[in-house]
Amino acid sequence: MEHGSSCFFSNVGFLNFAILLIIAASTLLLFRILYVIYRSSKQLHSRPPGPLSTLIILGSGGHTAEILNLLAVMQMERFKPRYYVAAATDNMSLQKARLIEETLKNKAEAETVGTSDFMQIYRSREVGQSYITSVGTTLAALAHALWIMIKIRPQMILCNGPGTCIPLSAIAFIFKVFGIRWSSIFYVESIARVRRLSLSGLLLYKLRMADQIFVQWPQLKCKYPRANYVGRLM
Repeated sequence: MEHGSSCFFSNVGFLNFAILLIIAASTLLLFRILYVIYRSSKQLHSRPPGPLSTLIILGSGGHTAEILNLLAVMQMERFKPRYYVAAATDNMSLQKARLIEETLKNKAEAETVGTSDFMQIYRSREVGQSYITSVGTTLAALAHALWIMIKIRPQMILCNGPGTCIPLSAIAFIFKVFGIRWSSIFYVESIARVRRLSLSGLLLYKLRMADQIFVQWPQLKCKYPRANYVGRLM
């Protein structure tokens, strides 16, 4: 009887310790997430000491055209090496990015503009795909995004709306929380979005994954006060 009682109390003690450990770990994780959100919301006023390795997420159609137009007016020597990522079924966007990089290298020395690389990622969901089958493809996209982020570990992520930016941004945010890599996420909403954010922009805004969100219409700034209104960029 005494042996049974001692075993019971030891099990209860171990259970209480496990519960306290879980609560402590959850509390630390919560504070870390809040710190990451707080730090990400602060605008950088000082120029980085050197060039930033940059992940540029492309999307089909107008998304790629807009982000490449944005790159055309940026000081590309400050953002190198550059990694371009597009959906596995989107070959046109990467072709356009390669053309931009060739033009840059023809205008300046290769050492000045830096190197570039081009990759593809699985889509979370194809147009018209059922939601049931999209569960598996979403998990595959997250695993692929994790592999890409481990491989390149960018300091900066630039995107403007394609759905492929969500798994990559989610992995980047998780890396921040666990102190693996701090990748600043800059989201530029499409100029076609006048009254509401796109689904990608809304997710990044509501979940506070993006460091900065830029909008090109004042109506969006009024509706989403944490966004930055910068006027027309394209």
